[in-house]
Amino acid sequence: MAEYKAPLRDMRFVLEEVFEADKLWASLAGTQEHVDPETAYAIIEEAGKISESLLAPINRSGDEEGCKWTDGVVTTPAGFKEAYKTFIEGGWCGLGGNPDFGGMGMPKMIGAQVEEMIQSANISFGLYPMLTAGACLAIDAHATEELKEKYLPNMYSGVWSGAMGLTEPHSGTDLGIIRTKAEPRADGSYSVTGTKIFITGGDHDLSENIIHLVLAKLPDAPAGPRGISLFLVPKLSVNEDGSVGANNNVSCGSIEHKMGIKASATCVMNFDGAQGWLVGELNKGLACMFTMMNYERLGVGVQGLSAAERSYQNAVEYAKDRIQGRAPAGVACPDKAADPIIVHPDVRRMLMTMKSTIEASRAFSTYVAKYLDIAKYSDNKEEKNRGAAMVALLTPIAKAFLTDRGLDSTVMGQQVFGGHGYIREWGQEQLVRDVRIAQIYEGTNGIQALDLMGRKVAANNGEFVEIFAKEVAEFIEANSSNAAMKEFVGPLAAAMERLSDVTEFVIKAAATDPNAIGAASVDYLDLFGYTAFAYMWAMMSKVALEKAGSDTSGFYDNKLKTSRYYFARVLPKVTSLSESIRSGSADMMSLSAEAF
Repeated sequence: MAEYKAPLRDMRFVLEEVFEADKLWASLAGTQEHVDPETAYAIIEEAGKISESLLAPINRSGDEEGCKWTDGVVTTPAGFKEAYKTFIEGGWCGLGGNPDFGGMGMPKMIGAQVEEMIQSANISFGLYPMLTAGACLAIDAHATEELKEKYLPNMYSGVWSGAMGLTEPHSGTDLGIIRTKAEPRADGSYSVTGTKIFITGGDHDLSENIIHLVLAKLPDAPAGPRGISLFLVPKLSVNEDGSVGANNNVSCGSIEHKMGIKASATCVMNFDGAQGWLVGELNKGLACMFTMMNYERLGVGVQGLSAAERSYQNAVEYAKDRIQGRAPAGVACPDKAADPIIVHPDVRRMLMTMKSTIEASRAFSTYVAKYLDIAKYSDNKEEKNRGAAMVALLTPIAKAFLTDRGLDSTVMGQQVFGGHGYIREWGQEQLVRDVRIAQIYEGTNGIQALDLMGRKVAANNGEFVEIFAKEVAEFIEANSSNAAMKEFVGPLAAAMERLSDVTEFVIKAAATDPNAIGAASVDYLDLFGYTAFAYMWAMMSKVALEKAGSDTSGFYDNKLKTSRYYFARVLPKVTSLSESIRSGSADMMSLSAEAF
């Protein structure tokens, strides 16, 4: 297996040249004091080093050993505790945290790049700090000052970690029927009782304490989602002086035996009258939790990108080294018994599809992160609201489309290896197993598609889509007179027109057909994703065209070649997706349940 190399040049291209992040940071009041380009790129380079040297070497061994549960005690694989200690000493858990409580205050645009490298090196390891960062976000946004002061500093330092408890044995997506209960105590805290399952990082031996954010209901709470509240429940009690005390009636009943991410402890957690504190308002816990989940869903999308990048790096090295057959155009390596398989068109098809979707995924994850930063840090109300709308629209696409394409890329990378692709020591099959889970947790990709089509599109009559469409239209208009850009803006304009037409079609169909949204949702999300990637490639192509002539490295010329492949061989998928959506729901729903 190839050694992981952080794609620093490409990251800098996206941040600095495509999105001009330094100008954005200078304009956002909340980032001006904490971010400058030199610091940002130094952070990214250092993250690349630790990903390559600290985390990647324990990835396969972590998968082979996995986490273990013995009499309620969870242990991580060999090397994880030592790596975590080094990781937190570098301050990485507090990268995006509030500086008032010990965080570094870095914007999500930097965080997304750092997360990509960590997850490419070791998805299992990366989940622990990712969950902590998400929990910190929810606490910082919704908890009292007292709770922030008591918990955030140790969580930003990584001395304590975080986890979120949503799912129950009988309740997955439908959180309105959870049974975990919270009963008021005389001191203003609550007694939390219930069982949560599939809790990533719910218990482990890396940190001194684990701070759980738990969804629960008061006995007199309204039925359904409107009765859910959010509680901060530490595994170990925290004394008045901030020291850790006795167990808080929180225990791990077991860990799940998963197909992948085996070094990440996925736990059944029992809360038996555990003391917890309300975060946010009573009966509004779901809204508080979504502060965390929006960031986590982008983070999971980044996992799709991360696994794809690792698979691509492995596949490229193998394709250049493995000899088999001769090039169709003639012998490429006469000094060898056969040519490297990279000469064959089908191998090129797989590598180019991977490369074109990976680089668009990187741009798209940064694009979504940009709007998360605008929504969080801007002091312009109109700009802030626009940022929030774009985050709402794009988050389900980021989570689902990037993980779906991530699985595609890991499978293609595995296919490049042929028989070696399913042999464990080559690493490709682990990537397939790891990323497959990312399509399921943090809300399955089908749920993400329903969220996009139902809540983010149909519910507001396409208002959010229009915000995105207007931005793309302005880009197309600004570049329409540039002859060199026509090969990119022409197909982009056609794809956007198709997206707008299909959006209108589904909204109209939903008025009379209750199945219209569900029938269209997955194909619609893919249609949107491929179109958004075309926008990413058009923006990247503009920069590449401007700089290719003076570049001797070939970087920008290769960008243009990859972009042309995307527009020629990948974007046409929107045609078939559009036709599938327009077929409606009748054929999909025609069979009775008994006929299956």
